[in-house]
Amino acid sequence: MVIAHEFDYRRPASLEEAIGILAEYPGSAWLLAGGTDLVAWLRDDAVAPDILVDIKDVPGLNGLSVENDVIRIGALVTFTELIESDLVREHAPLLVEMAETVASTGIRNRATMVGNICSAVPSCDTGPVLLVYDTTVYLAGPGGERSVDINDWFIGLRETALAEDEVVTRVDIRIRQHGGVYVKLMRYAGEDLAQAAVGVVVYPDNEYKVAFGAVAPAPFRSTRIEDALRGKPLDESLVADVVAMVDDEISPIADMRASAEYRTRMTEVMLERGLWEAAERFAGTGTDYGVRLI
Repeated sequence: MVIAHEFDYRRPASLEEAIGILAEYPGSAWLLAGGTDLVAWLRDDAVAPDILVDIKDVPGLNGLSVENDVIRIGALVTFTELIESDLVREHAPLLVEMAETVASTGIRNRATMVGNICSAVPSCDTGPVLLVYDTTVYLAGPGGERSVDINDWFIGLRETALAEDEVVTRVDIRIRQHGGVYVKLMRYAGEDLAQAAVGVVVYPDNEYKVAFGAVAPAPFRSTRIEDALRGKPLDESLVADVVAMVDDEISPIADMRASAEYRTRMTEVMLERGLWEAAERFAGTGTDYGVRLI
């Protein structure tokens, strides 16, 4: 593989050192964790950093634990580690369902969940799932640590709330009783980007969260659909009403993988199936997580 652009490489041994390098190269340093997106962008000359800052040796970024009813997932935790974690499977099973659809085994072994939301491509699988969970992103920079609610994270196409001199250290998800589903439309079973994606979670008292991926410049929650569902048990009429909102909520593109019309119609189908399945899983009568609905 030919890399079209020359750059320096540093492998800091501490978070403070990593932040210092970012400050030394304002706007021209890129962080490297799994690198599955970054290496492809370098190959295609889509990005031209002056330096890569490899954070794999930074301590404290690879933890996965439960503390005070919160599951904490470090910035270096890979998709494979999510799949293999009993803690994640018990407390945030939608992450496992999502992670099992990401690319190939080789990619899942390297790619990190945090890297996926930092890349912030429209089809990033992690986005719709973290948006329907109660998620907080923690960052460290020259001014110390700060937190960003996941609803404020995605700003636009490959744009996030992450500043140029900051490092994401972890993601926290509040543990709550729930039933959820991640529905991903792909061209074939195996390694493929989402043509469209829907995340749904049902919480107690008929509280719903609904998020979409690959059908707008960035993953997003539909508060309009959530408002229509709030406090109501599902029935055929309610589901039909919210499915009818999809066309106005999303803005899919047409590309080599799918037309805009196909994405829209399939998103409607996915939302309908996802709502019923999430409610059934909440009630304990649904399919196992990982069973695909489409």
